[in-house]
Amino acid sequence: MTLGCRGALNFDLVCDLREGGHHSGNWGGLIANPGIVLAHALAAIVGPAGELLVPALKAPPMTKAVKDCLADVEVDGGEAGPAVDEEWGEPGLTPAERVYASNVFNILAFTTGTPGRPVNAIPPKAVANCQLRFVAGTDIRTVVPALQRHLEAKGFASVQVMPPPSVNAGGFAATRTEPDHPWALFAAASLQRSANAKPAVVPQSGGSICNDVFTDILGIPTIWIPHSYPSCSQHAPDEHILLSVTRSAAALMAGLYWDVGDGKAPAAKS
Repeated sequence: MTLGCRGALNFDLVCDLREGGHHSGNWGGLIANPGIVLAHALAAIVGPAGELLVPALKAPPMTKAVKDCLADVEVDGGEAGPAVDEEWGEPGLTPAERVYASNVFNILAFTTGTPGRPVNAIPPKAVANCQLRFVAGTDIRTVVPALQRHLEAKGFASVQVMPPPSVNAGGFAATRTEPDHPWALFAAASLQRSANAKPAVVPQSGGSICNDVFTDILGIPTIWIPHSYPSCSQHAPDEHILLSVTRSAAALMAGLYWDVGDGKAPAAKS
């Protein structure tokens, strides 16, 4: 059972030093290589184990309800998924806390020179397409200005934080219904009765969807009950769902709707 989603903020880090490339023999050692400059700038943002080095990028402290509900949640990618790197990400957190309750900085692409056909030239420009996945409570308005100040303080004034090309500019807000919300407790209890097993409650999914339409615009709590499994090839041409999962989902949802119709649901706020 999922109660929200992480948000997503995309931006580019651009190191644009000059017009055109210059011979790497004649000019190597005389002019800065933007690819090397940008690589070091990125290393000033995120550490060698994926830990965030900029305070403004970090997630706010977990609430007790969030920490409690993740205490027994295990992350398993299934047979087709990669193994979890235990030492990657924010230190001191469990794998479940790292993906469901913390922020993560990712480099989606890094380009300099002519990849696939390198030439003996120092390139003029380097670009890293970056993304911050962030949890509810993160003050996202401060991220870009704080990141630019951080880079300048570290000696990387030549690296600019820029909006991504318009095709990738769309972002998502972060949302969460607290795990101790009456509706969350009601739904979890209903699922447990139907399945005769304790459900895994995730405060927010690692991915991002437009859940803020419900929580922020309509002002209602949200509860997502996924009907899939980790090896479903999500978004791929062969995305699928297992028949056994479908049968289980039908039973769980029938029980939940029965309990809602039976008058056991929390009263709506006036």
